[in-house]
Amino acid sequence: MIRDAWTIAGREFSQLRHQPGELVGALVFPAVMVVLFGYVFGSAIAVPGGGNYREYLMPGLFAMTAITGVMTSALAISRDVAQGVMDRFRSMPMARSAIPFGRTLADLVIAAVGVVIMAGIGLLAGWRVHHGMGPTLAGFALILLVRFAVSWIGVAAGLFVTPETADALVPIVFPISILSNSFVPTEGMPAWLRVLADWNPISALVAASRELFGNPTVAAHQAWPLQHPLVATLAWTIAILAVFVPLSTWRFQRAR
Repeated sequence: MIRDAWTIAGREFSQLRHQPGELVGALVFPAVMVVLFGYVFGSAIAVPGGGNYREYLMPGLFAMTAITGVMTSALAISRDVAQGVMDRFRSMPMARSAIPFGRTLADLVIAAVGVVIMAGIGLLAGWRVHHGMGPTLAGFALILLVRFAVSWIGVAAGLFVTPETADALVPIVFPISILSNSFVPTEGMPAWLRVLADWNPISALVAASRELFGNPTVAAHQAWPLQHPLVATLAWTIAILAVFVPLSTWRFQRAR
């Protein structure tokens, strides 16, 4: 299965080589996000209690990059289904689980490159880490783990919907990331909206990343996920994988 999955991942890398526009878009996106949110919006936002807003912001941008795995995987898988590629794969002597694993593995590698680029641009913009190499690497590993998990949501969605439907669902991802503590603290939100933001899995990831990187955070949190962000993020990740890995594998075997 591992060998077959890596072969499928190699196919994804080969497609990017022949369609460089998609790769350029995936790598330019992080730079655009840092400039747009860090300088355009950040110039009018202050961190409660003081602190550099771009340091407060960067974990939120990393989290936004993580959840875009839903979009890329859903679009890629739905396109392959519509073009009959999945039917060809099912006729080949390969492990059935290798197809979704290969897709998510390729997405993880590309996402890692994007995170490195975003981190480099963030450093140029004034972002810093303050807790040493170990917690910093743990923070990036957590972000990529979430990216890997949510890409399975995209694989499952891509196996159920058409490319047109998958493309129409893309705008939904951004409100999910914005309705969190990624860009502003949740304390200033209306009570009903704050509950949604505090329990948003993205908020737990952002809070955990800020703790690991040593970036500014807001201390007073009542919601359990923000009191224990690392545990909450790992719990969400395990739950997503437990549901969508078998669902994606089952659906791949039966999709027509």
